[in-house]
Amino acid sequence: MTTVKGPGIFLAQFLGDQPPFNSLQSICEWAKGLGYVGVQIPTWDPRCIDLQKAAESKTYADEVKGIVEGAGLQITELSTHLQGQLVAVHPAYDVLFDGFAPKEVHGNSKARTEWAVQQLKYAAKASQNLGLNAHATFSGSLLWHTVYPWPQRPAGLVETGFTELANRWLPILNVFDENGVDLCYEIHPGEDLHDGITYEMFLEKVGNHTRANLLFDPSHFVLQCLDYLTYIDHYHERIKMFHVKDAEFNPTGKQGVYGGYQNWIDRAGRFRSLGDGQVDFKAIFSKLAAYDYKGWAVLEWECCIKHPEDGAKEGAVFIKDHIIRVTERAFDDFANTGSDENFNRSVLGIQ
Repeated sequence: MTTVKGPGIFLAQFLGDQPPFNSLQSICEWAKGLGYVGVQIPTWDPRCIDLQKAAESKTYADEVKGIVEGAGLQITELSTHLQGQLVAVHPAYDVLFDGFAPKEVHGNSKARTEWAVQQLKYAAKASQNLGLNAHATFSGSLLWHTVYPWPQRPAGLVETGFTELANRWLPILNVFDENGVDLCYEIHPGEDLHDGITYEMFLEKVGNHTRANLLFDPSHFVLQCLDYLTYIDHYHERIKMFHVKDAEFNPTGKQGVYGGYQNWIDRAGRFRSLGDGQVDFKAIFSKLAAYDYKGWAVLEWECCIKHPEDGAKEGAVFIKDHIIRVTERAFDDFANTGSDENFNRSVLGIQ
């Protein structure tokens, strides 16, 4: 067994225009002051990193790493959640998702996809240059608008959609493999990979690619009413990353999973700061330790009630208190009577 690394913090939700949130150095110093030992870096924010430059220049990557380590932290992983989303976008969402890409590709879905694919390839090399072994992303979606099938889905639609999704991702996965980095899809509503079944369909289409792995975030399963503990039993060999994020689901006689088009504060399912929701983190950390999870426990803060700085401060302590320092020996070793093959045969009554 391995002790989970952490606490780490995903910087995306904390970056801003005012100090200490407006530069990599100052936000790392802030995170260190709260008790974090690792940071997960969003690659779309130039205040943190120039992704292309980190891919093309080992010297620059070392400079970024040096800034983080100078604050007493480690880089846990890089993230391309926004770019990964753009690898596969249904036309119905084109206008909304253009905001995730540079202005020069707005209104041109083909150019936008090409830009996103290149971003992922940069992320693979940048991760290698930084000495990282896992990377976070989204799968994107061609099928989400059909998740509740009315009118009914045409025969073969899902097959066609997952075949195309796999065709787009397979070259990217191969680049990650060349760079020795696991690509970890965050299983998330709105993505074509939004539960275990959809992940398995995708995995089959990419030939069970060794780099097509998982970012485990239990909050998204609470909102789907999916058993996040059994999920670990099913997929622990593929779970290479872990977002520690809380959530609650309180259905009423007026709304349930779909939320009635309400804002986050008024939805039955809401993300919460750590310890304020319903996720059983004691059981999760126990399972991950038992299954020898070797990665990081990284706070992703998304709460519609609590101030982010309070959520970050409390989150560092919460994660630290939940990390299990695994034992190096069995509790009953004191009663060990020794063993060899002859002794074992005599215990069993074998002549």
